This record gives sequence, C-alpha cells and structure tokens, in this order.
Amino acid sequence: MVLSDWLEGLDYELLQGSLEVQVSDVSYDSRKAKEGDVFVCMTGTRVDSHLFIPQVEEAGVRVIVIERPLKELLKAVSPQVTVLRVKDGRRALALLSAARFGYPARKMITVGVTGTKGKTTTTHMIKAILEAAGKKVGMIGTNGTVIGGRVTPNLNTTPESYQLHQAFADMVEAGCEYMIMEVSSQGIKMHRTDGLFFDYGLFTNISPDHIGPDEHADFAEYLYYKSRLMTMCKVGLVNRGDEHYEGIVKDASCRLYTYCVAEETGDVKADFVARNIRYVAEDSFVGTEFDVKGQFEMDVRLGIPGLFNVDNALAAVSLCSFLGLDRERIGHGLEHIRVDGRMEIVHASRKFTVLVDYAHNAVSMESLLGTLRNYNPRRLVVVFGCGGNRSKDRRYSMGEIGGRMADLSILTADNSRYEKPEDIIADIRSSIEKTGGNYVEIPDRREAIAYSIRNAQEGDMIAVIGKGHEDYQEICGVRHHFLDKEVILEVINQLEA
Repeated sequence: MVLSDWLEGLDYELLQGSLEVQVSDVSYDSRKAKEGDVFVCMTGTRVDSHLFIPQVEEAGVRVIVIERPLKELLKAVSPQVTVLRVKDGRRALALLSAARFGYPARKMITVGVTGTKGKTTTTHMIKAILEAAGKKVGMIGTNGTVIGGRVTPNLNTTPESYQLHQAFADMVEAGCEYMIMEVSSQGIKMHRTDGLFFDYGLFTNISPDHIGPDEHADFAEYLYYKSRLMTMCKVGLVNRGDEHYEGIVKDASCRLYTYCVAEETGDVKADFVARNIRYVAEDSFVGTEFDVKGQFEMDVRLGIPGLFNVDNALAAVSLCSFLGLDRERIGHGLEHIRVDGRMEIVHASRKFTVLVDYAHNAVSMESLLGTLRNYNPRRLVVVFGCGGNRSKDRRYSMGEIGGRMADLSILTADNSRYEKPEDIIADIRSSIEKTGGNYVEIPDRREAIAYSIRNAQEGDMIAVIGKGHEDYQEICGVRHHFLDKEVILEVINQLEA
C-alpha cells in the first residue's frame, strides 16, 4: 500500500515528503515502531510521543504524523521523512488504523451500546439472541474481545482504535456477520471510535459516574460524550424512561426509536414497552417473565433475575426486532442467557440458589439486594469484601447496606492489594454493627464461599458479590487465580459427591 491510500476522511497538512511512500502498518508506541510503519505522535497527559521521533526514525520509520508545529521538531525529523500534521493524533490513529485493516467494520452489521449501567449485560443478550438464530457474532467490551470461543482480555471497555480495527479484521476473517461492542464515554472522548458509523446504536441509561481528574470534568461533559453515539449510527434506540432522555437525544441525527419498562413510563409512550412483569423462582430457573408490546410483540422468559435486567432484555429484543429474527429464537436466547459475573445463576435447586455478581459499590449492592428480595427468599445471604487501597467510604456504605438488607452478611477478602484483609473487614464491621445486622467474618474468600453453601437453609438465596467475572485475587501486588464461580461449583460438587 501507499500512504495516499490510507488518508480517507483525514484532515492533514503535508509538511514534507511524498504521499506515495510505501507503508505497511500503523504504530503509536515508539518501542514497537518498525520499518514501513506510519508512526502517529500524540501529546498525552503523561507522555509526549513527539519526543521519541529520533528512536522511531532509527527503527526505520519513514512516515510520521505530528500534532505540534514542525519548526519545534526540525532537529528531530530528517528531511527524507514524510511528515503530516493533524489537529488530533488520536483521531488520525483511528482513521489510519481503519484504513490499514481495510475498513473491516464496514463488512459486518455493527451494534454500539452505551450507558452507565447495563452495557455488558445487554451486549451479551444481543449476542445470545443472534447466536440462537444461527448467526456468527464478534463482541468487544468489559469482559474482553470475544470471537467464537476465543476471549482476549481488554485493558479498557473500548480498546484503543488500532486494537479495535485489528479485532474487527479478525472477526471478518473468522466469518462473523455481526459485531457488537460496548462504547464507553472515554472511548468517544479519546477518539478511539472516530470513523466508526454503527448500523445500530443503543443507549441504556445515564447517571453520574466516571467524573474526576482523569475522566470527565462534570456530568454535563459525561452526558455529552455518551450522547455522541446517537450521531454515530443509522438507527438509534434509547431508553425513554431515563430522566435525561431529552439531553440524550438532543443532537441525535439517526432514525430514533424508544423503549421502556411500563412501570417507568407513566403516560409516556415508547415504541417498545415491557408489561406484566413476573418474578419467577423455580427448582432450576430463577429469572423473570414479561410481555413486549408496541412495534414488536412477544412473551419473554428471561434467565437472569431483576427488574433492571428486564430493561436490558427489552433493549436487546427491541434492537433485534430490526434484524428480522424469529421470535422463537429470540425467546430461546434470553431464556438460556448467562453473563459471566452479572447476576449469574451458578446453582439453582429446590433447597437454595447461588449467584455471582460484580456489584462492588453501594449503589450496585443496594440495587442487587433489593432485586433479590422480590424473589422472597427464606434468607438472603451476601458474601462480600472490599478492595484495598481504595476509599474507605465504600467499605462503610457497603457494610451498612449488608447489615440493613441481608439476613446474613459473610465478610471476607476481595482484592486486598497492599492492605490486610482483616483491616478492611474491620472497617466494614464498624458500619454493619450499627445496623444490628447479622454477620460472620471469614477472611479467606474460598472458605467464606464454602461456609455460605454448607450452612445454607432451604429457601436461601446466596449472593457472592464484588468480583463477578474477575478470575484473580490481587494480594500484595500479585494476582492469584481465583474465580468465584469455580469455587462455588467445587463446593457444590463436593456436597453432592
């Protein structure tokens, strides 16, 4: 390829050299730069990669994209090197990466999902429905990049643009017809998604989150970047029950549709509505049932508990209705859905139920326990700890919620990092004692999980929370393999042996 073939949609100024130079790859890490690369310089908060131009030249790079004026870099750039100047290096990286891999996203039907809560669960639901319909699907998000049976961990919910397009290319090569991804506000703000135009965009909800020095300045900025998805898709689907709905759709340029759970709508109409919600707890099934009304109608039996998962499932059904899928296949996908670490039912029997969830702060813990109360367990037991070297407020608030909402709290280790688990538990205890709630302390997480199961009473619902899909415990800076689901199944198997 020649450089000129890779410049579609990129605003640039050619400062020196030729656009007809041969190129073979794109790089932005000076340590990985090599001959044939287009090296993209970016001015970050911690590192300015313009400083590494001499090193990448030495590695054989002959095309460099810069953000700063060339006169500031003349001593660093050789005359024989082609230099392009752009306004934003991250945007350039995204557009060049798409071109380098042959615009793979254009070769699939693409779905982008954003929102404060529910992104991961909703993308998994859409994937389950499509696979139940016999479609091959690729997925990118919090739980990693999934192509067939291969899962690759991601550093960010929305990976860097080069990794995104590389994953899209792998999906196309694997025969994927559909690509589903979680689109984070940071991913949009940092231009990782620049150049992408989704066939379908889905907005689940928004509430204050990710506000701080390294994220968003305030809620207004957070909402702004989240809402950009409605300018990056052909068809947009938005939760009409969200209190910030008007702000979400203010700048929408897509064909817009709405969905909402009936309890949340009042007199407001939506294109897709969930009604007649039932909480179901049977010997081998714990979940919900509801009816979809409006532009698309069907009965749904959902294999994940909770009203908020009805919201997620309605979003998935509504979106999949545009894809012309058979209702029976949609129903099968949702009835048998399992999302790693998100309200995941690990064991359900006549005697007791055990589930795993990622709830690791006060808001998510309170929502989870409130949801489980709808199933009228004889006892609601929660196994949890808190992460070390993090704000102590989380420990106090989670302890208070456990004491107030659970019949028994089992306090244990989470990712203790560089703190002693016993010290973290002591902080949790200090707030749980004020509620008068029942609790026991078992610092070893494996032993705590085993205790909850071996001492289960008929009708118990046990929630092991805080780590969800994480497959490690971090202790003194070292990650040790640990997956709550595996431990639960080991203990169950021992009891049934």
